[in-house]
Amino acid sequence: MAAYILKHHGRMTTMKLQKLCYYSQGWSLAWDGVPLFDDEIQAWANGPVVYALFKEHRGKFTVEDWPRGNVDHLTQDQRETIDAVIEAYGALTGQQLSDKTHRERPWREARGTTPVGEASQAVVDLDTMQEYFGGLDELS
Repeated sequence: MAAYILKHHGRMTTMKLQKLCYYSQGWSLAWDGVPLFDDEIQAWANGPVVYALFKEHRGKFTVEDWPRGNVDHLTQDQRETIDAVIEAYGALTGQQLSDKTHRERPWREARGTTPVGEASQAVVDLDTMQEYFGGLDELS
């Protein structure tokens, strides 16, 4: 999925890539009832992070392409979901996307009582994501 996002959106910060992957997962759960990927999403201080993705881009501020993954393996439904996410959120910065996630239930519930700015490896629950994104009228 990261390869597809970068192929269709171009160079971006790693924070923005993380958040676009998060939103793609959320909307896939809402629209198709299935996750786009199996890796867990953790509720870090700066918003949701796919740790498996982080391990691959650690130490980089921006990424331009993704050597892993095959965009040809995505289904039409998956591509349409990612395209809709890029269309809705692609103009926002990584920080704007991070701030947005901080106002949303999935990240907030995963963080629980963890103080603002403190590290956390709490997992964002997929059922919570599906319920939250499924309850929204449209991408916003």
